Amino acid sequence: MVLTDSRDPGVRRHNFKDVVVWLEPAGGVAPRKIPARHYVMEQKDKHFKPHVLAIPVGATVDFPNLDPIFHNVFSKYDGQNFDLNLYRPNTSRDVVFKRPGIVRVFCNIHPTMSAVIAVLDTPWFAVSDAAGNFEMRDVPPGNYTLHIFHERATDETLRALVKPVSVENGAPRVVRDIHISETGYIPAPHKNKWDNDYPPVIDDQPAYQPRP
Repeated sequence: MVLTDSRDPGVRRHNFKDVVVWLEPAGGVAPRKIPARHYVMEQKDKHFKPHVLAIPVGATVDFPNLDPIFHNVFSKYDGQNFDLNLYRPNTSRDVVFKRPGIVRVFCNIHPTMSAVIAVLDTPWFAVSDAAGNFEMRDVPPGNYTLHIFHERATDETLRALVKPVSVENGAPRVVRDIHISETGYIPAPHKNKWDNDYPPVIDDQPAYQPRP
């Protein structure tokens, strides 16, 4: 897995993490049932950790606040709107994700905080590490369609990366040399949960934003 044409200094240092890869059975075959479980996305040092999380449909994500300030996690993306409102340090709230999609997550207080949750209708998925490597275990033999998501790639780029993949008994096909170009990606500031611009933030102040 290689990211190319990036303006991000971290990527230029050969940090190819946070690419989501998943397999869907070809031919309309339904994937196996996925046991419900909890995942965790921490808020720490004014960041979401991990920045990118892949989960199956029906999973619950816990959002513990490990900072000494308030946070307000919310999303208005892909039909999975939620708003956890303000909550105190050393407390946690959770969300059940009931439909597939790419969910972008923000904090209503801190505009620099953002994350991505890929909600997938398949048990076979992975997120790449800093070297661009990923691994999917226990994939049954058969034919699949490979999908990829990277937050700094355009929809057109991601559609071009969809490809068929076969897994044979005892010999899964190794996927190599996936190149994801960031050409055409234009970063844009997001709005707060009321669709307004964020007010100026004084660093290290646990500011509260009243509803306008």
